[in-house]
Amino acid sequence: MRQGRGAPPLVFVHGFLCSHTDWRFQLEELKSSHEVVACDLRGHGETPGRAQECSIEHYGGDVVALVNNLELPPVILVGHSMGCRVVLEANRLAPERVAGIVLVDGSRSGAGDPDAAEAAARAQIEQPGYVAWAESLFRQMFFESTPASERLVARAVRQSAEIGAALWPRMARWDAATLEPALAAVRAPVLVIQTTVRNAQGQRAPLQAGEPSPWLELLKEKASRVKIEVLPGLGHFPQLEAPERVNRLIAEFCR
Repeated sequence: MRQGRGAPPLVFVHGFLCSHTDWRFQLEELKSSHEVVACDLRGHGETPGRAQECSIEHYGGDVVALVNNLELPPVILVGHSMGCRVVLEANRLAPERVAGIVLVDGSRSGAGDPDAAEAAARAQIEQPGYVAWAESLFRQMFFESTPASERLVARAVRQSAEIGAALWPRMARWDAATLEPALAAVRAPVLVIQTTVRNAQGQRAPLQAGEPSPWLELLKEKASRVKIEVLPGLGHFPQLEAPERVNRLIAEFCR
């Protein structure tokens, strides 16, 4: 989806088992002042894809290709959850095309030995079975059940099990092998909008203002120009749960 006019352009990248429609409130609001672009990654939404093509590396290259093919001036990349990894990978590949980065409720799911991180992530899925794992993963992203949250859980469960079961371990491997170098490679300013924190078991909880988290500490350590905004009391999808606050932060960052 491509709408609006105005620089810098904003390129929105969704999360794991999600789609570009998760940015609908941002696209509608920000198209009045910026060119806005939102894509469906391979194997998500309306974009077909084979399991072997679905990885952070491929996705980062796809985002760079999108920016190049649309002949956009330097863009602000906006990623949510897994999309944080994708925009960091895109920046690593083509930093000259990036004017800024917005990371919405990112986290790290793998560290240390990449082989071990990948194997551990695969075991998370195999033990309960894919459907039960995917449903549990998405239910804990919301701290209050609503019709909207139930729709997102159902959408995740409907996604291709082959793609989800292949992508999740590759994401953990990328976190272990590439996340830190990707953060160190960032030269553009970064806005972090954070709402949750994950423990060692991957369970999610609301993040309170001033509360430390390994993800935020890593960002402060590795990236040089970072502004962190914590929005307490929200789940993992602040762009849907509190769109006006997220839109305001992105608009201020663009200015």
